[in-house]
This record gives sequence, C-alpha cells and structure tokens, in this order.
Amino acid sequence: MALDIENAEKTLRKEREQLVHQLEELGAAESGDLRSDIDFGGSFADAAAVTAERTEVLGLVESLKGQLDDVDAALAHIQAGTYGTCDNCGNEIGADRLEFRPASVLCVNCKNASRS
Repeated sequence: MALDIENAEKTLRKEREQLVHQLEELGAAESGDLRSDIDFGGSFADAAAVTAERTEVLGLVESLKGQLDDVDAALAHIQAGTYGTCDNCGNEIGADRLEFRPASVLCVNCKNASRS
C-alpha cells in the first residue's frame, strides 16, 4: 500500500482543528494553559467537588494537548519531507499504521518498546 501524504496532511489538519476546538471548549489555549477567566464556581463547602472537576478538566486538557503535539509533529514531518520515518530508529513507518494513525512518528516496534 502506497503512502498518501496529501490525504494524511488533510486528515491531520482536520484532526488538529478538532483538537483545538475541544481545548477551547474546556477553556484552554492551544498551549494547554487554562484561561484565567475559567470559573469552576462553588463555595467553600463545594471545594472538594470544585477540585475534582478542575483535576478532571486538567487531565482532559493534558491528553488533548499531547494529541495536538503528536499531530503538530506529524505535520512538521510532512513539511520537512520526512513523514513516514520513525523518529527513534529511522526506519519506515508502515503505510497501514499511518493510515490508521496518521499522527504516528514511531514505528510499531519502537512504540511497543517505549511502553515497556
């Protein structure tokens, strides 16, 4: 299967747009920083609930920011002409993997090794 870089770039740009939108809905900038005007509300009696909600939002923001970083790295690879090359070992990332997850910057072997 041949690598379709044009389609991958289109998919990545759409995914990036969706991630930025999700961050904005959570009250965060692309940088992952929460806006200063975000009010989790509540009184002192609700402090535990407010802390729990803030922690949950921060976790979601962190996850989305990580995904956005992956997408940006893949787009940078496209611009540099290195899309489809593993960041770790330099081998080719399989076209099937890139079709399934266009933001991949590691081949399957390196990704599996990083989990252990």
